[in-house]
Parts: sequence; C-alpha cells; structure tokens
Amino acid sequence: MIEDPVPPVSEQTEDPRDPAAKAKEFPTTPGVYLMKDGGGNVLYVGKAKNLRSRASSYFSKEAANDPRIRDWIGFVRDVDYIETSDAIAAVFTEARMIKDLRPKYNKTLRDDKTFPYLQIRTREEFPRVEITRKPRRKGVRLYGPFTGTKHLRIAVDLLQRLFQFRTCSLDIKSDEDRWKWFRPCLLHSIRRCTAPCNLRVSREDYRAQIQKLIFILEGKKGKLSKRMEREMLEASEALNFEKARRIRDEITALEKLDMRGDAKTDVQPEVFPIDPKKGLLGLKKVLGLEKTPRTIEGMDIAHLSGQDTVASLVSFLDGVPFKPGYRRFKIKTVEGVDDFASMREVVTRRFRRLRDEDEVFPDILLIDGGKGQLNAALEAFQTLGIDPPCLLSLAKQEEEIFRPGEAESIKLSKHSAALRLLQYVRDEAHRFAQHYHHMLRRKRLTDE
Repeated sequence: MIEDPVPPVSEQTEDPRDPAAKAKEFPTTPGVYLMKDGGGNVLYVGKAKNLRSRASSYFSKEAANDPRIRDWIGFVRDVDYIETSDAIAAVFTEARMIKDLRPKYNKTLRDDKTFPYLQIRTREEFPRVEITRKPRRKGVRLYGPFTGTKHLRIAVDLLQRLFQFRTCSLDIKSDEDRWKWFRPCLLHSIRRCTAPCNLRVSREDYRAQIQKLIFILEGKKGKLSKRMEREMLEASEALNFEKARRIRDEITALEKLDMRGDAKTDVQPEVFPIDPKKGLLGLKKVLGLEKTPRTIEGMDIAHLSGQDTVASLVSFLDGVPFKPGYRRFKIKTVEGVDDFASMREVVTRRFRRLRDEDEVFPDILLIDGGKGQLNAALEAFQTLGIDPPCLLSLAKQEEEIFRPGEAESIKLSKHSAALRLLQYVRDEAHRFAQHYHHMLRRKRLTDE
C-alpha cells in the first residue's frame, strides 16, 4: 500500500452533483466555504457563521441580481467547506486561504494587510498601550489579532477614560530630570491620562492602572458591563438619548474585545515572519546535527471519534513549504480511536515506499504529538528494519521537543527561530490533515 499523492487540480475528481444541492447539505456550523470551477480551481473563498445558510444564499434568485457575484457565480461548478471551531476562527482561516490561494474573485484580503493587535509594553517603566499591525515579539503583553479596528478603537477609548493610561510614544524614565519640566498633553487636562510624562503619577500607581486594564482584557469585565448598562438606562430615562447611544456603542465595543484570535495559535506569517535560514541553523545547533538540515517532513493524524481517520505529510525545503511534496493518507488498518497505531501505519507506508524506490529520506521527520506518537513512529522504523532520519515530536501544550531514547525533552525559548520553524511545520501538517478529514467526512455524509 502506498500513500495517496495530492492530485493536480486538473485531475481532481469532480462531484457531478449540482453545487446548489451540495450547499444545502452543508453543516450549520461556522467555517469557510470555497466556490470552484469545473477544473477544481478556487474562484472565491468566504467565511460564515452558518455554512449551509451562507453558501446556499449564492444560488438564490436574489443572488443572480447581486452585482457583487452575478458576474462569476455562473462559473461555479462545485462547492466545498472547512469547518472551524467558531466564527472568529473562520475570519482568520478565510484570510489565510485567500492569501494562499489568491482566488480570482476575492477583491479584499489579497494584499499584505494584517489584523490589528493591542499591545502593552510591559518592560517600560510606564507601559504604553498601542493598537498596532506590527507588534513586537518581546517585552509586551499581546492581545489579538482582532477581527476589526473600529470597535477596538472605541473600546480602547473607553478603557482609557476609565484607567487613564498613556498611548503616546514617549520613552519616559523617572531618573531623567527633563521629565520634571515636560508639559503634559491635552489628554491629561481632560482626565484621560495621569501624565507619567511629567511624573505626576508614581511608577507603582501607574502600573496599578495597567493591571486593572489587563484584568479587563483577560475577561473580567462583567461588573463594568453591568455598571454601564445601568448608566445607559438612566440616561435613556432622563431622555438623554445621545449619551445612552454612546454608552450602548461602548458596551458593544467592550463585548467585541472577545472577538479576537490567540496570538500564539492564530499566527499571521506577514506579522511574525520566520527566518528559514536562522531556523535551520538553530536546529543544527540544538539537535547536534553534522550539517544544516535542508528537508523537513511533518506528519499529523486527524479523525472524529475514530471515524474517517486520515494522516497528512507536509514537506519543507530550505525552511519553506514545498507543496509538490505534500501527501495525504486514508488510514486503512486501524479501527476506532488509536492515534499511535495510525501513526505507525502512515510512517510504515511512507518510508517503505522511499526505501523500495531508493529515494532520499528527509533530514528531519517531525511528528505532531508527545512521547507516545514518537515511540509509535520509532516502532514503524524498527519493523521496517531501517534507520530513521532525525526523528522528533513536538507536543502542543508546553511546546516540548522529544527525541527517541532521551528522557528529558528539549525546551526552547518561544522566540527561538528553531522552535518557530518546527511550529510552522507542525501547524501546516495539522491544517492539511484537518482539511482532508473534512473532505472525507463530507463525502461520507453525502453518500449516506
């Protein structure tokens, strides 16, 4: 048995069913939908809170007259989807797929524009608060990426009125005499900043202000919201509708602070670019390799309660994805939930073929998981009777690197170029496995 190579777009099997009928069988969960032509080329990518409702709307009578889609909807011959955990994840998945696939009829998100972050420069004596699309890697407490800037700015404006933190770019240090004579800006006069620029607030008191802000940003805003709701009601009863409307908008903005991704998992490559050369050199040093690695392959398993179990293999050359080397596997010998047995099967199939066809092994094989998945891969090599390449596993929780025969894991700095490259390979393998799993699951449900 050999692995299933990813077929060229022109050779992919086309579902002969009407795309409108397929869309009506989509799940009602959040996700991303893909409109394709007869050759399987992606024409358009969109996000949805309800995949079935949103995708089906493109095939309605009203849509035929919609100037945004009427010029291309006639080319659609197939539709597909990828489920996401929630609507927020759908926003970031859509953006990534548009940048990767560059569909012809997506007019937005094709450029290098990124989602905004809120960062607090915690290493400064008087930490500044900033909305930025170019966050720092070190010395900050980072929130986001956020799905939009409008409500984020309203929320920061509200929080600044409450906690009076600074948003300026001054490099303030209390041991420099010049700040004693510095003239505070207008924000201090309107009680929006406690003016650390003029040392009118102590370092301790200012940091207490920042700690309250962090408390709100990390989800403890229930009391604040209730207080604002009372103020809105009082303003409405006093017929001060302008004030009531402003408070309503602020409550909405405060609630939308939760409409954000996770800086660790929703990584935007354009924001935190990985230096492939530096990452590979770091791996050589950390792993004690004789020469700098050039090829890395990553593997992952995906299933839903043991059904439609699949595996992915992604290939990186000189630290960047090498898409022609991607492979996907349908697990054939494992029943139920058994990630270890599934990993043994996919490693066996992959490296038996490489051995039999006398092809070169990758310099590094990265397994998604901990010691259990690593040992399963090692057992596959032992069964085949061949020496494995440099074999690693990367566990998600603590981002620990495990190697065969070593009791202690390798723990690198989260800013390490070597770790970030391994995370990139691991995350790409996970994405590719999940995509294939969803395809098989949809096909099975459709056939049933």
